[in-house]
Formats: sequence, C-alpha cells, structure tokens
Amino acid sequence: MTVKGSNANLNEIAHLPETPVLNNEKSEIAEFFAGTNVLVTGGTGFLGILLIEKLLRSCPDIATLYMIVRPKKGKNSQDRFKETFDNVVYDRLKREQPNFLNKVVLIEGDASLEDFGLSLESKEILTNTNIIFHAAANVRFDETLRSTANTNVKAIKYILLFAKQLQNLKAFVHVSTAFSHCILKTINEVHYKPPIQGDELLTLMDILDDDKIEKLTPVLLDKWPNTYVFTKAIGESIVLKYSDNFPVCIVRPSIVLSTEKEPIVGWTNNLYGATGAVVASYIGLLHTIHCKEKNVAELIPADYVVSNIIAAAWDVAHRKSLTTSNNDSNIPDEERVPIFNSVSSCQNPTTWKDFLKQNEVIGLKIPSSRMQACYFLLLTKYLFLYRVYTLLFHIIPAVIIDTLTYLIGRKPMLLNVYKKIHKFSRVIHYFSTQEWQFNNDNVMKLWQKMNSIDRQTFNFNIENLDWDMFIYYYIRGVRVYLLNDPLSTIEEANIKYNRIRKVYYTVITVISLLLLWRTVSFTYFLWSYCPLSH
Repeated sequence: MTVKGSNANLNEIAHLPETPVLNNEKSEIAEFFAGTNVLVTGGTGFLGILLIEKLLRSCPDIATLYMIVRPKKGKNSQDRFKETFDNVVYDRLKREQPNFLNKVVLIEGDASLEDFGLSLESKEILTNTNIIFHAAANVRFDETLRSTANTNVKAIKYILLFAKQLQNLKAFVHVSTAFSHCILKTINEVHYKPPIQGDELLTLMDILDDDKIEKLTPVLLDKWPNTYVFTKAIGESIVLKYSDNFPVCIVRPSIVLSTEKEPIVGWTNNLYGATGAVVASYIGLLHTIHCKEKNVAELIPADYVVSNIIAAAWDVAHRKSLTTSNNDSNIPDEERVPIFNSVSSCQNPTTWKDFLKQNEVIGLKIPSSRMQACYFLLLTKYLFLYRVYTLLFHIIPAVIIDTLTYLIGRKPMLLNVYKKIHKFSRVIHYFSTQEWQFNNDNVMKLWQKMNSIDRQTFNFNIENLDWDMFIYYYIRGVRVYLLNDPLSTIEEANIKYNRIRKVYYTVITVISLLLLWRTVSFTYFLWSYCPLSH
C-alpha cells in the first residue's frame, strides 16, 4: 500500500485502531491534570513536542499549558512557536480538539541564559504553575563544557529555585538520561555521587575564561565520555540538592527512537543516536560501525518515554501527599526524589546485531529514492578492523568519486560528508561498544499503580513491544519524516537501487579481475625468473 505526500500519516499503513474503553473506569492521571497549569521547558525539542501533544490530547481538561520557546537560527520565538504546531505530529490533536491552542501560552525564554532568560512579566505569569516538566537540555555530545553546563546545570538550578516560590506546585519532573552515570556498569534507580558538585562547576564557569575551561575539560570529564552525560550527572545532583520538600522526580530515558504509534506511527524529527546511524546506512553512506554486535542495545520508543514522564508526575504528587505530614529528615534520597529508569533491557532486550540487521532487511524492501550507494553495514568490535573498513568503504571511494566530480567541473562533497559521519561515529562508539545492567523497579511499580484506563492511555510497558513490528514502521517513518521521501516513490526507488547495484557489482568485478590479472602476472614473472624453475 502506498501513501502520497512526503508527510503521509503512517497510521494509514499501520491500520492502528483507536484504543477501546473496556470499562467505566476513569483516568486517574487525566483527573490529576484537570484544571492545572502546566509548564513545559524544551517544548520545541523532540520529546518536548511529543510531551505537549500527549498532555493536551490525553489530559483535555488541563487549564493552561505554558511553553517556553527561545529564538533560534534567525527565527524569533513567535515564528518557532507557530512552526512547532504546523508539524504533522499535531494533526490528530487538531482533529480531536480543534481549539487546543487556546490553552497554550507562549513564554519567551532561553535555558542557556541567566534566569532562563525570563522577563519579570513572564515570571509573574508563571506564578500560578502547578506542574513543571523540565525537558530542556543541550543534547549534543560535542558541545563545549560551558555551553552544556549553562543549559544542563545552571538552568536546572534556576528552574528549581523558581519552583520553590510556587504556592501550589503539585509535581516537578526532570528529564535526564539513563547514561548520566555511564561510567558505572550497573545503573540502578538511585542517586549517585556526581563527578563534581554542581555549584562548584558553575563557580568554575564564572571565574575561568573559555581557553582555561577548554584546557580543564579533559581533567574534569575524567572517565565521562562527553560533556553531555557529564553535565546530566551533575544536573541530577542539582535536582536532589535544591528540591527540598516539594514533589520532584527524575526520569532517565535511554536511547530514544521514533514513536511506536502515538500520536502517529514511526514519527521522529532528528538524527541523534541510533537513528543517525540507521539513516546514514539506509541511504548507502555508512558501511561500518565500531560496535559489539552481541551487546544489548538500550533503545526505547519515544511515546513510551513520554507516557512514563506524564505518569511519573502523577505518581510523585501522590507520593508527596501521603508523606506531607512526615518531616523526618532521614527519608532516603530515593524516596524524597524518586528516579525512573525508562529503559528496555530489563524487560524486553534487543541486541545491536538484531536491531541493525532488521533495519537492513526492511530497508532493502523499501529502498529510498535518496539512496546514494549500496546498502550494507559491517559491525566489528575491533578498532583496527573498523579503521580498515573505513578506509576501504568510505575514504577510498570518496576520494575516487570526489576526484571524478572535480574533473567534470562540479564541487566535490563526499569526503566532507564522511568527515561528519566519522565525527558522529566517534561520538557514539562509546555506547555501541559497551553494555550496562539497568534496574527499572520504580517504572514497573508505577505501572502496577495505574488502572486499566491509564494503562491504555499512557502505555509505557515495554514488555509488550514487538521489536520487529516496531522496526517495520520505524524505517517507514525514517523514510517519510526524515528523508521527506513519500512511500509513493518505492517503485521508482527500486529501479534506482537496482541500477546502483549493477554499477556497484560491475565496478567490484572489474577491480577484482584487475587484481587477479596483476596477481597472476606477478606470479608468472616470479615463476619465470626463479632460479629453482630451471
């Protein structure tokens, strides 16, 4: 079945029916959010977009949703706000609640700036906030320490200090990452010691210039692989330190993929993490990854994470109401600020080999018209072999093609593309060559607390996920939403891909024959002139 349009809704292919109501139970989570004023930071990011959509659609009686938006890339906050809601991901919400935008209030701000970049007027508007979802983060692995510290540490401190002033705060959810303490091999739902205290890091940022910070960064990072996970670990300690006696929790998602089915099937809008590797291999550019293929791939669909985040807010508010009268200062940190590891490996693991192989199998059945070369991907745990593969399948072909491109008067580009791919590969290899033992007891306990309606509406039970079916639609989502390649082009893409394969195997055959000829010639030469032959 084909669907026309580059933003075709994959629900039309998936034939996913609306979830039926099995009984007369009401959603306790939706009732909790009824009449509340909700603040979301990071609402224009991948998870933020899905979080806002899910809150408005599944908790329709929310009074107001405040959305902090910053200017970016020459666009002001208003323009970015409008563009966000033009996204196909909001189509279902527009059908079900045409007037939903009446509840959404734009607040201009910037997580990287002092006091979140909020004006006095904006702060006054936000004083009636009841629930805060802090999803704003700098998620780039290769950013400077100052940049990531401003967003992932300083901004958290500010938003927590602001939350303390709110008279009717019911819940505060901080979105972290499952890899915040990736230097440990076992990661439980507990608070670990940060690499440096948050206030100490912020003091260093204030007193040192950029050059000194850059020189000091490797020393500070120590065993942490990048500034992202380093600052996320410190951010969690800031949450613990400044949460005091109000209801706060932390949700740690693992490597987030596209949606499984909500609000639409297979939706994603970024190339971070595993999706970047999938896209690069799908279009025939990435042919090798430094990866231990038998290791568990800690992956999770985005809609599972979003439902977990929303349910966590309901849970932490309920927990706090039960312990309000208990002023015992000896309450464990994990009780005071609970942590939810939103991961898949505890209940429904998959390996890198299985995940990437299934992507290849499905991808070859629906090749993209954006394909540049043959689709093949070699996984190796050996760094030397990875470098050999990189030379053979990336660098040498790129040099040949760029040379030919230059000779015909066009601008060579492939080597530059591979520089970016190899930079990306260096960033992710830490996570593709290691394995962690996670615990998600809090997540499973939360699931047990929910009634049947909430389990249907806010599904995050990863045990029920069918990985093969998920990947089937994941690849289609990559094709439609990231490559802007409508499924109506599959026939055309098959023709193009067969042509690419013929050229590829012709070139390989010619090169092989030339090598064979040179080998035979050299062998004959040695045989003819070897003294032992006479």
